[in-house]
Amino acid sequence: MIARFWRGWATTQNAELYRQHFRTIVRPHIETLPGFRGCFLLEKCENGEVEFLAVTHWQSLDSIKAFAGDDVSIAKVEPQARAVLSRFETTATHYEITPS
Repeated sequence: MIARFWRGWATTQNAELYRQHFRTIVRPHIETLPGFRGCFLLEKCENGEVEFLAVTHWQSLDSIKAFAGDDVSIAKVEPQARAVLSRFETTATHYEITPS
C-alpha cells in the first residue's frame, strides 16, 4: 500500500473553505476510484496560517495514476482549492506503507 502526502496553506479566514472543499469535492471523488484505501486531512495553525496535510492511501502507484495522472509526483490541485489556499506544494510525495 502507498501513502500520498501533499500540503497546502490557507489563511485562518479561508481554512474552513478548504476543509469543506476536501469533505465535499475531493473525498467523494477519490472514494470512487479503484485502489483508493482511505484518507485524512491533518492541520495545524501557526503564525495566523493553517497548514493542511492531506494523506491518502492507495493500493498501488498504478491506482494513484487514476487520480493524479501518469506523473504521480505532480500535485492535483483543483481550481476551487487554488482559490482558497494562500500557497500549496506543486508536488506530492509517496511512501510505501510498511506492514506492522
